Amino acid sequence: MNRSLYSVCGMCSVRCPIRVEVTDERINWIEGNPNVPGIEHSLCARGSSGISLLYDFERLQYPMIRIGPRGSGQFKRASWEEAFKYVAEAIGNIQSQYGKKSIALVDRGAGLFGEIQRVFLRSIGSPNYFSHDDFCRKNVDLAYQTLLGYGRPEVGYDFSNTKHMVFYGRNALESLGVREANNIIKALSNGARLTYLDVRVSKTATKATKFLQIRPGTDYAFNLALIHVILRENLFDREFVERFITGLPELENFIKPYTPDWAEKETGIPSYEIVELAKQLSADKPKVILYPGWFAARTMNYFYNARSIIILNALLGSIEQKGGLILAKTPKEVGAKGLNSLLERVPAPQEKRIEAEEGKGFLYDGAGHILHLFRAIKTGQPYPIKGLFVMRYDPFAGITHKDIQELLNGLDLLVAIDTNYSSTAWYADVVLPESTYLERDDMIGMQRGAKPTLIMRRKAINPLYDTKGKWEIFTGLAKACGFGDYMPYESIEDIWNYQLEGTGIKIEEFEKTGQVALCKDPLMYSRDDLRFKTKSQKIEILSEKMVEREVPYFLEFQSPPKPDIEKGEFKLVFGRIAVHTHVQTHNNKYLNEIIPENDLWINDQVAKQLGIKDGDIIEISSDDYSAKIRAKVTPFIHPETVFMYRGFENEVPFKTRSVGKGVNEGRFLKGAFEKMAYGSHTGVLFENFIKVRKA
Repeated sequence: MNRSLYSVCGMCSVRCPIRVEVTDERINWIEGNPNVPGIEHSLCARGSSGISLLYDFERLQYPMIRIGPRGSGQFKRASWEEAFKYVAEAIGNIQSQYGKKSIALVDRGAGLFGEIQRVFLRSIGSPNYFSHDDFCRKNVDLAYQTLLGYGRPEVGYDFSNTKHMVFYGRNALESLGVREANNIIKALSNGARLTYLDVRVSKTATKATKFLQIRPGTDYAFNLALIHVILRENLFDREFVERFITGLPELENFIKPYTPDWAEKETGIPSYEIVELAKQLSADKPKVILYPGWFAARTMNYFYNARSIIILNALLGSIEQKGGLILAKTPKEVGAKGLNSLLERVPAPQEKRIEAEEGKGFLYDGAGHILHLFRAIKTGQPYPIKGLFVMRYDPFAGITHKDIQELLNGLDLLVAIDTNYSSTAWYADVVLPESTYLERDDMIGMQRGAKPTLIMRRKAINPLYDTKGKWEIFTGLAKACGFGDYMPYESIEDIWNYQLEGTGIKIEEFEKTGQVALCKDPLMYSRDDLRFKTKSQKIEILSEKMVEREVPYFLEFQSPPKPDIEKGEFKLVFGRIAVHTHVQTHNNKYLNEIIPENDLWINDQVAKQLGIKDGDIIEISSDDYSAKIRAKVTPFIHPETVFMYRGFENEVPFKTRSVGKGVNEGRFLKGAFEKMAYGSHTGVLFENFIKVRKA
C-alpha cells in the first residue's frame, strides 16, 4: 500500500518542510515539500539521509539506566515505567535537599516544537531552562533585542530580492538551510553582489563577487571602519536614519578614530576595499543585507560586532524593506488568533534563575546562559544545580575532558534524551530514547515571518524500537513526578486540539500541504507605519535594555593577540560541512561514507616553514590534549589560523562507523568555558591557540 504525507525534517535545526512516501509501512522516499516556495522538492544531503537514520540499528533503541561507573558504557535495559520512576525519585531526593531550582534542563533551543520540555521543567517548579545558543546565535539575538526590540528569530532576510549581501564567515552554502541557500543562489543569478569575509576560502566564498581574507578576530574592526566611512561621507539613508534611529551623535563621536587606514593595520584588508564597499552598499541601499549570521560565539567582542552589523543595516535603511531585513509579524498583526501556549497553563516558578542571582553587567533573555549553568554545577554558586536534563543536545561532545569530569562531579543526576547515542548519553545516569522525526508527532509550531504559518510534524510510520516522541516522554515524566495535572494529554490530538482552540483551524487542514498560513499575503509595513519593539519604538543605539542591565553602549576595539607562528602556534577555528550536522550525523551510514573524518587546513607558506606537506600526518596539541590528523596544505587560509570541520572523533564505541575517526575540536578548548563575551556572557570559542608540528 502506497501513501504520502507532509512533515518536517529533523536532521538539523533548520527543520525544512518535507514530503515522505511510504510503501507497505516502509519509507522509501523523502523530498522537500513541493508546495513551499524556496524548497520546491529540494533537500540537502543530510535530509536525504534521514532514511538511513531511521533504519540504523546503532541508534538508541530502548530506555537504559546506568549500572557501572559513569562513562563505562555499563547500562541495563529498562522499561519506560521503570526509567520514569527512577528519574522521579532522583528528582524528589535532589529537590528535597537542595530546593526546586536545583534541577536544570538544557536543549538546542525551543525552536518550532520545543515548548513541551519547558512545560515539564516548570511543572516541577524549576526556573532553570537553558539552550545551546550561548555557543551559537545568542550574541546576534541579544544584539537585535537591544537595537530593535525584536529577537533574532523575528528577523528574516529577503535574499531573493536583494542587490548586495555581506557575509562574515557565514558559510551559508555548507552549513546550509535549503531555502536560504536556494534564495542566495537565486539572488546571485539575478545579478546581486556577495561580499564575503573570512579567514579561509569556504564553498560560499567561491560564489562571492568579492572575497576579503581577514585577520582572525578583527571583523569588529572592519565594521567600525565601514560605519566610519558611511557616516563621514554621508552614504547612509538619511530619511530612514532621521525617522528611526536614536543615538546617532554618540555613535558619530565613538566612531571617529576607527578610520579605514587604522582598520587596514588590524584586519589586513586594504583601506580602499573598505571605502569601495561602503560606496557600493550605499548605491545598492536599501536592498542590502549585512548578515550577522548564526554561529556568533567566536570572540570576546562578538556581541558588539553583531550590534555593529545591525547598525550598518539600519544606516543603510534596509530594515523592513524588500531585498533587506524583514520583521516577523504576530498572528494578531495579520488579523488571526495564534496558538494556545501549553506553558501558560503552568504557574511560573517562584524562585529565580541563575542569572538573576549573578548581578548586572551582562544581558540575558528567556533562555539562561549555559556558561553560568556550567559554573553553578562546578562550584555550587550562586546555588547548586544537582540534576540536569539534556534534550537533543550533546555538550559533552564539544568540551574538554577536564570540563566533562568537573560537571559529572557536580551532578547527582544526568538524564539524556536523544535519538542518537550521544557522548552525553554515554556518561548519563538515565538514557531516554526519542523516536526519530519520521516516527513521531510533535506539537504544532509556528514559522515566523511576514506571513506567519503553522506547521505540523507527523509520523510517517510507527516507532521501530521501544522509543517515544518527545511529548510522550515529558508527559510521562510529569505524571511520574506527581504533576500530571499540568500535562493531562493522552494523545497528540489532545495537544493539537488545545493549541488550535479558538483559531478556527482544524487538524485536517494540515493534510493538504503540511502547513496553514495565518494570512493570504505577506505583511510589510511602510515607513509611515513602522514601529519597533523598543521603549521608544525606534532603533535604540543607546539601548534602554542595556541601561537597565548596566551594559556599555559601545566597546573600544582591542587588537587580538597574534600566535607565534614560527614556533608552530596558530589560532584554531572550526566550522560545519554540508553533509554533517555538528556531532549528530557522523555515524549515519550514508553521510559517513561521504565524509568519514576531518583534516586540518594550514597555510602553504607556513606549512613549508614547518616542513609539513599536503597529506602529512601532523600532531596538534593544547596544554592538556593532543591528537594526530592529516594536513590539508592550502594557500586559501590566513597564515595565523588553522581550520578543521567540527564534530568528528566520536568516543562512543557503540557507534562503530565513526568512533575514533578524525579529531574533536572541543578537546582543545582548554579554558574556553571560563571566558564570557563582553556584554553578553556567551561562549568565546575562537580565541584558543594550538600547537602544530609534523608527527
